[in-house]
Amino acid sequence: MENATFENSFDGLFELISRLRGPAGCSWDREQSRESMKKQLLEEVYELIDAIEEGNPLHIAEEVGDVLAHMAFQIVFGVENGEFSIGDIFRLEEDKLIRRHPHVFSEASPKEPYQVAAQWEEIKRDERGRSESVLAGVTMSLPALALAQALQERAATIGFDWEDVGGVVDKVREELDELVNAKTPEERESELGDVLFSLVNMARWLNVDAEDSLRRAGIRFQNRFAKMEHISDQSGLSLEEVSIGEQDLLWSQAKLELSDLPVSEDGTEIS
Repeated sequence: MENATFENSFDGLFELISRLRGPAGCSWDREQSRESMKKQLLEEVYELIDAIEEGNPLHIAEEVGDVLAHMAFQIVFGVENGEFSIGDIFRLEEDKLIRRHPHVFSEASPKEPYQVAAQWEEIKRDERGRSESVLAGVTMSLPALALAQALQERAATIGFDWEDVGGVVDKVREELDELVNAKTPEERESELGDVLFSLVNMARWLNVDAEDSLRRAGIRFQNRFAKMEHISDQSGLSLEEVSIGEQDLLWSQAKLELSDLPVSEDGTEIS
């Protein structure tokens, strides 16, 4: 078998992917397309996020590599079809970053982080054209909570926002009342969406990422439920055999036992 060696760089990775796609490469890789790899790309990005939250540098490096491999595949697709070159991609991105940082690459004055963020959105809007909606650049394929927060943040850039957090709290209460009073399944679905959207707005006002907040809540639930099962097993019972009241007591005990243990983002307690 041939000992394949490739340069430890993006060029080397691109060459490797091209080889896999070539006549003497891999049948699976040759069959792939942009469409077929979308789901895997999304999964790899989430795995990178998990690694970042876990904080293990080697795991982060590994997951960055997986994401880069998918980027190389996307570039190969474009090059094979004669749509663009590697140079086109880097040129377009470099031009964009320079254009959106006039406070670095021109005579503009240095800015505070919040001013930079506002300037970035203003430049993006100029690029799209002023006739387009302020919300036009929001990626609609984002997860629902992240999408809601992105829409709200974008609307707030032109002043469409509450004056203070009190208005947000009142809106949450109003939407909850409307949900309770909803009569039909369609109304309940709509009103529940409004409640969730308002709660995301609350997260934004509290400088909390709604998507991360709910993910962490899910991890806490998973850990506490597993602890409940462990406590129940030690008593010789399964959770199905105990009453709701006893389950509540087990839940409280699980919360108490886990309350002082930090939780990593892979869903395990750090003891």
